[in-house]
Amino acid sequence: ETIQAVSLFTPEGIRRIITEAVSNFVNFPPLGTVLVAMLGVGVAESTGLISALLRQVVLVAPAKFITPAIIFCGVMSNLASDAGYVVLTPLAALVFLAYKRHPIAGLAAAFAGVSGGYSANLLIGSIEPLLAGITENSAKLINSEYTVNPAVNYYFMVVSTFVITLVGWYITDKIVEPRLGKYNGEINQEEIPELTAAERKGLRWAGYSLLAFVALLLILVLPPEGILRDPETFTIIPSPFFQGIVPIIMVGFILPGIVYGKTAGTIQSDKDIAQGMTQAMSLMGYYIALSFFAAQFVAYFGWSNLGIILAVNGANFLKATGFTGLPLLISFIIVSGFINLFIGSASAKWNIMAPVFVPMLMLVGYTPELTQMVYRIGDSTTNIITPLMPYFPIIVAFAQRYDKKTGMGTLIATMLPYSLAFLISWSALFIIWFIFGIPIGPGAGIRL
Repeated sequence: ETIQAVSLFTPEGIRRIITEAVSNFVNFPPLGTVLVAMLGVGVAESTGLISALLRQVVLVAPAKFITPAIIFCGVMSNLASDAGYVVLTPLAALVFLAYKRHPIAGLAAAFAGVSGGYSANLLIGSIEPLLAGITENSAKLINSEYTVNPAVNYYFMVVSTFVITLVGWYITDKIVEPRLGKYNGEINQEEIPELTAAERKGLRWAGYSLLAFVALLLILVLPPEGILRDPETFTIIPSPFFQGIVPIIMVGFILPGIVYGKTAGTIQSDKDIAQGMTQAMSLMGYYIALSFFAAQFVAYFGWSNLGIILAVNGANFLKATGFTGLPLLISFIIVSGFINLFIGSASAKWNIMAPVFVPMLMLVGYTPELTQMVYRIGDSTTNIITPLMPYFPIIVAFAQRYDKKTGMGTLIATMLPYSLAFLISWSALFIIWFIFGIPIGPGAGIRL
């Protein structure tokens, strides 16, 4: 079949651009999934649950394990929108100072976990549905029936969590902190905020509610004829469980958030719950605006056939030159990391790259899920050294509390060892995964 480029600068093309602009936006898959997930995250964050949980984990960790505890909390905190940056990074500096260690080393460890470990986690957060929606849209340029569920990189994410924690621990204690030397600055008198009795009780009951929710999900999924299995084949993959993972994520945040808020006293009425959701949505204005233009871009790519043409030509070039396999995929990791230095938003970059690279690598034989995973490795590893990352100025401001001379250049130099170590170790983990053909997530393999 011959595919030809279709010009949109024709009367018919212009009419289509104008008449379908709203439907492109409304039907853009990542938009609804992200907003639904963020409703739950907003409740958990506004009630103080996420902040209290991060503080609890860091404060109870033994002195010799304080570094990995901070990095691990950083990785896990990227479930929320900004709790890791706003709560954990200054807290980590205070904790290091309390242990007579350099506070900027603590801040760097937290920042490395929060931002450098952005593509690792033990749980599915709001970024997974967002990227999966973009990946699915791009895959449909080749296969209109292709679907991508938000958990497709989950197995790799779980292992990555521990790899990033261990590598970050080594870099902090053996490279970054020794380079910083002994802290001789003015001692900050600010105390580490201990959890109140109400907060501890709230955390306990929030944990109970989450366990009850997980138990309910297991009851609905594990039995051979469970309600959330496929009603015809009774399989788990695919099933309503994975198709409905986004509202499940939302409830998984809302339920413990409400229980914590009622127990700790941060929720007085249903208005407080609504306020938490409203605050979360108010932070999504940039994303909603971006989604409008991204939706048009993706639609135009499909209408004009440019996505398919670029993918086919690119795939033919790769086959002709023999540039496939690990060299190709490692190169894609490096390209993603390089582009991240200039475009900070993960979704903005993927909206630009996915319509070309997902179909191209599908034609070479690799799954869209693998392409997404490879992209995320490169994207995460350079997050901590790009000044264009939205929270970078905030981290600089936190560091200046302990060293007035700290600027963007100083912070980049401090974070560079983490970036290089994460790039090398994550790539090595990926190579092992690729060689042994390990599934990267539920229902997601490496090759088509």
